[in-house]
Amino acid sequence: MARSKQTVLEAAGREVAITNPDKVLFPAAGHSKLDLARYYLAVAGPALAGAGGRPLVLKRYVNGIDQEFFYQKRAPEKRPDWIETVELKFPSGRTAHEIVLRDAAQLLWIVNLATIDLHPHPVRAEDLDHPDELRVDLDPGTGFGWSEICQVAMIVRAVLTEHGLTGWPKTSGSRGMHVNVRLEPRWGFDDVRRAALAIAREVERRAPGLATSRWWKEERQGIFLDYNQNAKDRTVASAWSVRPVADARVSMPLGWDEVAGSDPSAFTLATVPNMLAERGDPAAGIDGAPGSLESLLALAAEQEETQGDAPWPPHYEKQANEPPRVNPSRRRQPIHPLVVVSKAAKEADAQAGLERWKLRHPEAAAHLEPADILVDSMRGRHTTWTRIRVNLRHVPEAERPAEEPPDPDYDPWHRD
Repeated sequence: MARSKQTVLEAAGREVAITNPDKVLFPAAGHSKLDLARYYLAVAGPALAGAGGRPLVLKRYVNGIDQEFFYQKRAPEKRPDWIETVELKFPSGRTAHEIVLRDAAQLLWIVNLATIDLHPHPVRAEDLDHPDELRVDLDPGTGFGWSEICQVAMIVRAVLTEHGLTGWPKTSGSRGMHVNVRLEPRWGFDDVRRAALAIAREVERRAPGLATSRWWKEERQGIFLDYNQNAKDRTVASAWSVRPVADARVSMPLGWDEVAGSDPSAFTLATVPNMLAERGDPAAGIDGAPGSLESLLALAAEQEETQGDAPWPPHYEKQANEPPRVNPSRRRQPIHPLVVVSKAAKEADAQAGLERWKLRHPEAAAHLEPADILVDSMRGRHTTWTRIRVNLRHVPEAERPAEEPPDPDYDPWHRD
C-alpha cells in the first residue's frame, strides 16, 4: 500500500509529520493543513502561553471547516509517548485524559489531527480545581456589532480596574471579544463563575440596553456577557487560535489602546505571523498580573441579596439559589411566545427550514423583526447542531401560527 504524502516539520527538537499536507481546510481562503501547521509554528510561543500547560479539548475538522467537526475530550489512544495528558473529572461524574501542550512539537501533533482552534480549560494541569483565568465573553445580539462590543469592553475594563484586576482583551476570531483575567489560583469554579456574573450584572447596570447578563436569548438586548463560560467543563478558543471561519480569522490579543480602532477581519492566518514579528504579543504580561477575586465576590454577595443566582447551563445540577430553569416561552404565562421552526446538523439546513416556514406563514413573517429570529448553536454528543426559533411577540395574537413539527427535525442523540 502506498504511503500517504506527508511533510515533516521540525519543532522543539523533534520531527513532526504533517500527513496529507495539501488537504484544504479553508476552502474559501484556500488554506491547507500545512498552512495551518506553519502558522502555529510561527506563533507557537505566544499560543502556548495562552493554551499550554492546560487540559485541552480537541475540536477536529478532518474534512475542512465546511464539513462536520467533532469534539474529542479524550486523548487518542495511539499517540507518541511525548504527548502529555492529565485526567479530568467532569460535572457528569465521568473522567477523561486530555492532552496538555508544553511545546511546539506537541502543538503540531494536534494540528496534524485537523485541530484548528485551541480550547484549553481555565486551569493548569498541576491544579485542576482552582482556575487561574476568568473569561469575560462578549457576544453581540442581533442588531449589535463591533463598535458596541468595543464600548462594552471598555466598561468591563473599568469594572475590573475598580476591583483590582487587569483585563487582557482579544478578538474572539468570530463576532465577539474575550477579556481574560489572570487570577491567583485560590478559588474554585463556582466562585469564579460568581465573579463573572457579578461583572456581567454590573456592566449591565452601567449600560442598560447596551449590555445584558440575561441567560435566555429572548430576554436579551445588546451585548451578552456570557458568565457561564466560567462554569466547570466550559472552554473557549485561546489567544492566537485560528477559528473555523471562511477567512481563517485569528483570536487576536489587543492592547487596550487598540480596541476602539481594531478590525477583527484584519487578523487572519495569513497576516498574523508578520504582525507578531513586528509588534510582539500584546498579552505577554498576563502571567505577571494575577489578581484576587475578593472584591468581586463581595460585589456578588451584594447582588445576590436582591437577584439571587442566574441560570446555569442545562446539563449542570440545579443550584440552591438558582431561579427556575424554565425557558420564558414555556412558563405558565410566557413573556415571549416562541416556536421552534427547524433543527439541523448544519446551520445552512436550519436556515433553509426557516425560509420554508416563512413561505408557509407570510402574514406572520411580515411582522418579524431581526431580533425575533433566534439562532441557537446547541451542543450534541460530540459536535454542535443548530436550532432556530421564532419569537412571535410582534405578530398579532390572532395571526400567530401554531407550533408545527420542526423542519428539518434533527435529533442529535439518535444512534444509527
